[in-house]
Amino acid sequence: MQTTPAALKNKALCAFAHELADIAQPIALQYFRTKLDVLEKQDLSPVTIADRSVEAAMRDRITQMHPDHGIYGEEHGQHGLDRRDIWVIDPIDGTKSFVSGMPTFGTLIAHLRDGAPDLGVIAIPFTGERWTGMAGAPSMFGDSLCKTSGCTSLSKARLYTTSPDIFDAAGLCLFEALSGRAAMRRFGGDCYAYGLLASGHVDAVFEMDLQPYDYMALVPVIEGAGGVITDWQGQALTLASEGRVIAAATPELHREMLGVLASGALDS
Repeated sequence: MQTTPAALKNKALCAFAHELADIAQPIALQYFRTKLDVLEKQDLSPVTIADRSVEAAMRDRITQMHPDHGIYGEEHGQHGLDRRDIWVIDPIDGTKSFVSGMPTFGTLIAHLRDGAPDLGVIAIPFTGERWTGMAGAPSMFGDSLCKTSGCTSLSKARLYTTSPDIFDAAGLCLFEALSGRAAMRRFGGDCYAYGLLASGHVDAVFEMDLQPYDYMALVPVIEGAGGVITDWQGQALTLASEGRVIAAATPELHREMLGVLASGALDS
């Protein structure tokens, strides 16, 4: 089988994304479970020297290897968002977990082409676990294929959200409507929950108030594993999305969850 130039480029970009994860891992672990000065950003989320150091190192490498690509980062701003190729990076997804010693924080790396995520990596520095998704290819957990659970019914679903504190009053009502119908609801995990969804251990995730660097890398991973991830209206996630994210193991489960949300919105 002949390898096309596009396939070779995608393979090279995937290798580069893993290089970025390799750069991030030792820096994050250098600061993990140490005494840190935790600052508050304008949105009141915590930020540490670890976040800033990891992102600075990744940005330097992107600029060195792909100076014509745009970058959308959490800590050091955005540039080149009008370019065809954009990297969306979250140096430490789950900073609250990080500063409290929980090992499930991650580094998220996404590549967007023409505004759509075609490559995503969920890297967990403490455990060394990684999920990789590329458009048109099956998702990988490490060197093995991963696949969602196949759950098609909310009544049998294991539903996660990072914390009930992420919801406003209306969002919390919708979460209660969903989780009240689910077989199990659990809290925590940040990006780790989405990796578990891709590997079939979690069936659904429901969250709000996320930023593009929180969700862009998740899209290729979830979709390549057979799942569905959209906003609460079922629309594709983009840089302009409002950060309301629903992910499910199957299209059937996703449709059922969207139906619950529609009913809940009408009732509220």
